[in-house]
Amino acid sequence: MLKIKNLSKSFDGRKIFTDLDLTVADKEVLSIVGPSGIGKTTLLRIIAGLETADQGTMKVGDQTFDLREERQNSVIGVIFQDFNLFPQFTVLGNITLAPIMVKKMSKEKAEEKAHSILKELGMDNKANLYPYQLSGGQKQRAAIARALAMEPKILAYDEPTSALDEFSTDQVAAVVDELKTKGVTQLVITHDMPFAEKISDQIFDFKKEVNTK
Repeated sequence: MLKIKNLSKSFDGRKIFTDLDLTVADKEVLSIVGPSGIGKTTLLRIIAGLETADQGTMKVGDQTFDLREERQNSVIGVIFQDFNLFPQFTVLGNITLAPIMVKKMSKEKAEEKAHSILKELGMDNKANLYPYQLSGGQKQRAAIARALAMEPKILAYDEPTSALDEFSTDQVAAVVDELKTKGVTQLVITHDMPFAEKISDQIFDFKKEVNTK
């Protein structure tokens, strides 16, 4: 379970959100919806440990984090809007890099795990391709595989359909559903309401919640 309490953030005196509470149950998909520029990505960056908050706490399982502090947060796996795949590495290289460098996993074990994840995502035949050789939907799934390789407790997406056509969007929705059946808790930042309605157990209207504080 992901539970955020009393989260506040401001920039140069301008309040982005105040005393925000948010809960995602185990194995559920929560979509945070709202227009661009409202602060959804800032929220995601705070959850992922890439930015600090003015106040607030986050609990993931039995771990509690002070969101005012910088931290290395391996419990949250983030798939960024532009995928952030390294162009000089193959799909396999992208997925195995962090487990080898951060978790000190052997190359053999990291590659075995990567192939297993890619197979589950229908991407094992793309393991030796480079990012430029992939479609948008394939890049998205490669980024998901890379995040899953670090075994996060929560998988978070930043606008996962923003650069995708309808077919690729449906593919990503299918992956989210498949991961849910495997027990992966997921948090989705999106302005795409039809996509959110298709994949979510609950929808958090960011603009409404922020404006009522």
